[in-house]
Amino acid sequence: MAVLTALLDACVIYPAPLRDLLMYLAVENVYQPRWSNAIHEEWIRNLLANRPDLRREQLERTRTLMNTHARDSLVTGYEVLIGSLTLPDPDDRHVLAAAIHSRAAIIVTFNLADFPAIALASYGIEAEHPDVFISRLIDTSTDGVLAATKRLREALKDPPKSVEELLITLEAIGLPRTAERLRAYSERI
Repeated sequence: MAVLTALLDACVIYPAPLRDLLMYLAVENVYQPRWSNAIHEEWIRNLLANRPDLRREQLERTRTLMNTHARDSLVTGYEVLIGSLTLPDPDDRHVLAAAIHSRAAIIVTFNLADFPAIALASYGIEAEHPDVFISRLIDTSTDGVLAATKRLREALKDPPKSVEELLITLEAIGLPRTAERLRAYSERI
C-alpha cells in the first residue's frame, strides 16, 4: 500500500510537540513527510524570534535530525514553479511549489485560508489542518500511529509525561480530535 505524502508547512513544524509527533509518525512509516530548506528557515527564524532562550545551533541540529531520520524528505528543485503560482499570500507560493514538485497529496498547515481549495485543486493537492491529518492517519494506520505515539511518550524524559499529560499537550497545541481519538487507545500508548 502506498504511503501518503504530505508537505509540512512551517507552522506545523514550529511547535516542538507537534513536530516530534509528526517525526515519530514518519519514522514509523505512517506517512512520507516533505519540506524544503525555505520551510526549515521559516520555522527556525520564527522560533528564534519568539524564544530568545534557544540558539540557532540547537535548531540546526533539529533540522539535521529531521532530514536524516525522515528519508527523502527534503525537497529541492521546486523554485522554478514559484513564479507561476497564485495564492492569497504570495509568500506561501514556495510551500505550494514544493508540494507540487514532491507530488505531495496534502499540505499540512494550521493556515488553511492561505491555501484555498480552488488554488490547489488543479494540482491534486489538499490543505489539511494537522488535527484532521493525524486523525486520518489513525483511521488508515492505527497500529503505526499508536506505536509512534508510544515511542514519543517514552522518549519524553525531562520531564516524563503520562499518557494523559501527553494528550493534554496535544489538545493545547490544537489537536483536540487527535487527543480524543488517542484516548480510546490509552493502554497502548
